[in-house]
Amino acid sequence: MGREITDEKLQKYFKITEEALERLEIAVHEKSLLMSVARDFLTMARSYFEDAKYYYEKGDYVTAFAALNYAHGFIDAGVRLGVFKGEDDRLFAFG
Repeated sequence: MGREITDEKLQKYFKITEEALERLEIAVHEKSLLMSVARDFLTMARSYFEDAKYYYEKGDYVTAFAALNYAHGFIDAGVRLGVFKGEDDRLFAFG
């Protein structure tokens, strides 16, 4: 039970992460010292998301799933730090 990374599970997490990336808003002012953190986190999230797609296409579901988790980890960390706005608890971890 829960020991397989299925295509269905991957598609679910691809959809959630893609939607989170699309709805993500930077919450800090352009001149804020935290803007570089926001940009770095967003770059890392997007990069890991692209990596996940690459590994998925190669049939490497384990690495694709890991990359998706890293992507969403950067998104959630940015929300928790307050550099991203994220108010949908289906897409973002906050609080």
